[in-house]
Formats: sequence, C-alpha cells, structure tokens
Amino acid sequence: MRCRRCRPVPEEVRRAADLLERRWTISILYASYDGAMRFNEFRQALGPIPPATLATRLVELEQAGVLERRVVDARPPLVEYRVTDGGRALLPVVEALARWGSRDV
Repeated sequence: MRCRRCRPVPEEVRRAADLLERRWTISILYASYDGAMRFNEFRQALGPIPPATLATRLVELEQAGVLERRVVDARPPLVEYRVTDGGRALLPVVEALARWGSRDV
C-alpha cells in the first residue's frame, strides 16, 4: 500500500499556529475582545495564570501586532492593552473555538 502525498504546511499557517498554540494565548485574546484591559484585569479574567507567563504572552501578542500597549497619562501611570485590527481579524477563529468547546461531546 502506498502513502498519499501530503502537502507541506505553509509558512503562514506555521507562524500563526506557533503564536496561537502557546498556553493562555487564546484565553488572553478572548478576554481582550471586551475592550481595553490592564494587567490585573487579565489576571482576574483568566484565573490561575502565572504573572510572568501573562507578561510574556502580552509582549508576544504586542510584537505580533495582535494587541497594542498604551500608557495612560495618569497618577500613577497606567498601562492598557487593546486589540488591534489584526487582532480583530482573529475574532472569528476565537469564536469558532468557543462554539466548538461548548458543544456536547
């Protein structure tokens, strides 16, 4: 019996999967669709995420152009994270995952 030929996974798919498959990333995205969030608001929404992991994921999502980090001029200064247009493009993917996760198995 012969194996069928498989198409190689495109580089774009591998890059997107590399970002999204990291633990907590999709949960962070889901939480961020409600509007601007601060670090401790993410921690409250996500539950038991280690602070170092949250900080790392926020930086990764910012570097990927999914989240925007804004410093708010206040006393003391505040940092908020907002979804970018690129991050909004992922909303259908996150919603599809939420629907899939809520289905009866």
